[in-house]
Amino acid sequence: MALRAPSFSLISLALSALLGCTAVQGCAWLPALPWSVVAMVIGLVVAVTCRWSPARHVAVVTLFAAWAAVQGARGVAARLPPEQEGQDVVVTGQATDLPRARGGDASFLFVPDTVDGAAPWARGKLRLSWYRTHVVPAPCEHWRLTVRLRRPRGNVNPGGGDAERTALQRGIIATGYVRAATDNARIAPGRCVDAWRDGVARALDERLGAADARILKALAVGDTRGLDAADWDIARATGVSHLIAISGFHVGVAAGGGVLAIRLLYAWWPLLGLWLPRQIAQALLGLLVAGGYGMLAGLGLPTVRTLLMIGVVVLAGMSRRRAGGLSLLAFAMLAVLVFDPLAVLSAGFWLSFAGVGFLICCVAPRSRGFVGWVSELLRAQAAMSIALLPLSLCLFGSTSLMGFVANLIAAPLVSFVVVPLTLLGCVLLPLPSLAGPLLAGAAWMLGGLWQLLAQLARVPGAQLTVADSGVLPVVLATAGALWLFTPRGVPLRGYGALLFLPLLMPPRDMPKPGAFRVWALDVGQGLAVIVRTRQHTLIYDTGPAYGGGRDAGAGIVLPSITALGLGPVDTLVVSHGDIDHAGGAAAIVDRYPAARRLSGEPGRLSFAADRCTSKTSWSWDDVVFRFTDVPGSEQGKTASNDRSCVLSIEGEGGRLLLTGDISGKAERRINREALWSDLPTVTTVAHHGSKHSSDVLWLRAVQPDLAIVSAGWRNRFGHPHASVLARHRDAGAEVLNTAASGAVRVDFPRDVLPRVAREWRRPTGRYWRE
Repeated sequence: MALRAPSFSLISLALSALLGCTAVQGCAWLPALPWSVVAMVIGLVVAVTCRWSPARHVAVVTLFAAWAAVQGARGVAARLPPEQEGQDVVVTGQATDLPRARGGDASFLFVPDTVDGAAPWARGKLRLSWYRTHVVPAPCEHWRLTVRLRRPRGNVNPGGGDAERTALQRGIIATGYVRAATDNARIAPGRCVDAWRDGVARALDERLGAADARILKALAVGDTRGLDAADWDIARATGVSHLIAISGFHVGVAAGGGVLAIRLLYAWWPLLGLWLPRQIAQALLGLLVAGGYGMLAGLGLPTVRTLLMIGVVVLAGMSRRRAGGLSLLAFAMLAVLVFDPLAVLSAGFWLSFAGVGFLICCVAPRSRGFVGWVSELLRAQAAMSIALLPLSLCLFGSTSLMGFVANLIAAPLVSFVVVPLTLLGCVLLPLPSLAGPLLAGAAWMLGGLWQLLAQLARVPGAQLTVADSGVLPVVLATAGALWLFTPRGVPLRGYGALLFLPLLMPPRDMPKPGAFRVWALDVGQGLAVIVRTRQHTLIYDTGPAYGGGRDAGAGIVLPSITALGLGPVDTLVVSHGDIDHAGGAAAIVDRYPAARRLSGEPGRLSFAADRCTSKTSWSWDDVVFRFTDVPGSEQGKTASNDRSCVLSIEGEGGRLLLTGDISGKAERRINREALWSDLPTVTTVAHHGSKHSSDVLWLRAVQPDLAIVSAGWRNRFGHPHASVLARHRDAGAEVLNTAASGAVRVDFPRDVLPRVAREWRRPTGRYWRE
């Protein structure tokens, strides 16, 4: 009897497409466009005509890999031409999304129609800032602006995000700021969904106040502009981030509201069924309400996924067919990848589809009644908490251990009470007497919930953080979660927990006694260095503070410590009080309050610290730490830069010299004998490579073999200065710049010369990174 070939199901098709789109994202370069088009044609022909299932799977993988390569190459090619960087250009176009205004500054997305009167370089978005402005472009308005742009670029560090990848996925082709110019002007108003969203957000602010409306705006129109860092910290610590943005489940609730309205209408007027069957009417209105809410939400990925699934259910119902849960999810994934193969670059893609897929596979209804409903709710929440733990740790470096408890309380309240009240209140905004009580009630319940979540976030150990351990432990832990929630009767289900061990307990490769490691982090125009001996960690400077309450301490240094598995911090050294060196120090102190604190300018810090002097020296694991005094640095007239702590770290095989921002005057005042060492020397270049630092006599005394510059890409100061680079090279030193190298790791073994172990930006490793 002939064997029957397995069916080429929608699920296998979606998984093959996912594999193809994902595989391309690991490439360091992409093939030329003609080759990708040829591969697409061959893959499509084979997938349609071949009847052998394995060959069809390979063809689909090839087809979607080539499709993703085409989109990736187009996205990279669309970026601002390099010759246009740093130049003033006049752009005419439309503001999109919801602009943000904070402290007199504004930031917004802008889609140019023309550039200096000609067609734009390519279709894409600009992310613009407008400093010290009283005018914020409203959504959909057409403007003429003089801007200065650069290609998308971000810091590259252990455990950090990838700004260039994010820009590619979101279609951002350049970033920059608006220049002061007389011809900056609004050309015309515009109409679009974003203007509608902004209007609803403003109306909520007027009725409830900005503080009480901030989370309701996120639930109603996807407006997170009112949420501050403390709000996001609470959401992350309690695992409810998916609730304060518009999730797919909320869209489903909106669709259910439409279905309920039709049911009530047909119950009141049964004769409507003679013109249109109730099942079709409720399906269509449910889809219409869900679509409207999705547009109001800004059509984020979870929203689009849910709308696609609802659409398939509606079509299946109208054609008298049934659609299974996994088939719905597979269709939604396939549709997303067809229209946007670069969606796999988004963390939301993986969390959204993985979470829903896990629920469908592992949480099937088993019983009815209130007890059965509660049982399934508990099982579903447990499944989500455990199943998404590996992905959360992989994508963000941390996950919430309070998420199970917090979501048991927050998810039903928000989804079934707050969201319906908020949506109904927004619909009734033209009738204040009706909308007011609904919105006030929703805000009151949400405020009480947020206070409870804030208490849960303060529970010790609310968040779990682990070191970055690669992809394989994540795959094993995900398989372990599936094993744990397999149906009853599957043997040894509990052993699935063992597969979490490689993720939760990654191996730690620490230096031997007498050796140490150093990471010069990529913090832009600033300095942050991590030093690790076998059992101790020191932080020297913490990078700059940014606008909007952000800083490199919380955004770069702490995630790097977590990803590298280097905590806790034993000593924090803030060389001096300038914001590009001390801007992130408070975040380090908040996380590690027991750390010893030293600084050249303790009076300028927001926390207590001791002054660094040559009398302050210590040894960790046979590695010696000592400060070198800068004569006259305690005098009041001495420049702040020259009060920087100069720290020497000596192991058995090499020395690291950390110099802060000292100038050439301070270098000449330092005792040269204190600088001499017969050990191979690595040094940070003082003051980011300013031409007033690192003079010839200093370099002759230090004799560096390697010098690391910590400076911002295309910074306005011109650091590092060409003369400084030339002096270091003349002194025989190799020079690395974090702006070009990303974070730099240097190893100081006991019996081998210091060596550069890794540059996070080199080799690029990803096609979207320069």
